[in-house]
This record gives sequence, C-alpha cells and structure tokens, in this order.
Amino acid sequence: MGAPHITLGRRGESVAARYLRDTGLVVLARNWRCPLGELDLVCADGGGLVVVEVKTRSGTGFGTPAEAVDDAKAERVRALAERWRTDHGVRPCRVRFDIVAVLLPPDGPAKVRHLRGAF
Repeated sequence: MGAPHITLGRRGESVAARYLRDTGLVVLARNWRCPLGELDLVCADGGGLVVVEVKTRSGTGFGTPAEAVDDAKAERVRALAERWRTDHGVRPCRVRFDIVAVLLPPDGPAKVRHLRGAF
C-alpha cells in the first residue's frame, strides 16, 4: 500500500481535487510528472490555468501544511507549470499558483484551506 506519508499525501490530493471541482474548477491533470519534477494538480478556471500545490498533514506539530511550501518549491512549481503548458500546447495565458492545505487528523474530518494566488 505504500509508506504512511505517501498514503496520507494521496488522500490529501483526492480531498483537494474534490474540493476544487466543487468550487467550479476543472481538473486537467493530477500528479503530472516530467524529468524536472511533479505538479500535484493543474486546473482550468475560465480562460486561465490554476496550478495547485497540495500539502497534507495529519497534525500541526511540525507546522501547518502550507508552511511546507518555501521559495525554492514555489520556483520549481513555476518552472514545471511552464513546461506543462508547453508540453500540452496551451497558449500563453493567465496562470495562478495556489496552495491547498489539507489537514487529515486521525480522529476527525478533513479540513481544507485554499490559498489563492499563494505564490
């Protein structure tokens, strides 16, 4: 089944994708990979793209999920988004970078925090 953190991450990405669909976004890609790395979610929002970094935690003992996205990670996601757009033949358009922070406590419901235009 995989390491616990991988299983937790997959659950968080499923929660995030469902949440984003429920808010009107269209999920175009999930866990897209290339030699440079991986994008968690790529969504369409009207005439633009929304590239989403999903961070999932079971608690906040090591900080909130969103705090795990540092400047280096943000730059890598920006570069990957450009590669995704080029690889998929998407013309230059508005691109927003969001973070969806998912808290999955072992004894309660999921909590989702959507940070639009986070970086």
